[in-house]
Amino acid sequence: MSELPSDIFTEPDFDPNTLANLGPLATMAGTFSGDEGRDVHPVESGSEESGFVEHYKLEPIDPQTNGPQLLYGLRYHTRIVKPGEIETFHDQVGYWLYEPATETVMLTIAIPRGQVAMATGHAASNARGFEVIATRESLTAGILSNPFLDAAFTTTSFSMQVDVSQEDAWSYAQTTLLVIRGRPAPFEHTDRNRLVRRAPATPNPTAK
Repeated sequence: MSELPSDIFTEPDFDPNTLANLGPLATMAGTFSGDEGRDVHPVESGSEESGFVEHYKLEPIDPQTNGPQLLYGLRYHTRIVKPGEIETFHDQVGYWLYEPATETVMLTIAIPRGQVAMATGHAASNARGFEVIATRESLTAGILSNPFLDAAFTTTSFSMQVDVSQEDAWSYAQTTLLVIRGRPAPFEHTDRNRLVRRAPATPNPTAK
């Protein structure tokens, strides 16, 4: 919120139907998969590019309030594997959130490598695309890593561009900037994929 109201405790009235209030996130609600993924990541010899298959589930949650602040959101889990393999290549959980009053998009990230982040951006409710950004220095859209990652593979920034212009699909391209110990220049770890809807979302509990 750009300016704090004088009353920071009173909660607003809200619509219990989360799906109707997700703004640009509405297209992303449901179960998706995509096999067009491409990942460029660091290895000892330099970099390596890999294809991947992604399974991404996003389910509406009940409206959330922080006093007068009102958020609608999706709880998500994405699991990524390399083509033809069973072992998890990447696992991630968190929330996509939308604040209609300020047209703010928030993405929370938690991965089982000992790293968490929150990226934010702005998008009108009818936007067909948006971007969220996090930086290591920020206290409100920042990145935290375990001591080893912070020392050896320092994540200085994260950005994700999302295209929601298709009715039953969405796509993303993201860049994680790493400062790797012993290397003279930052490394751009990139991922991109197109995800196609396989099942609709389940309405949030109060909307049922």
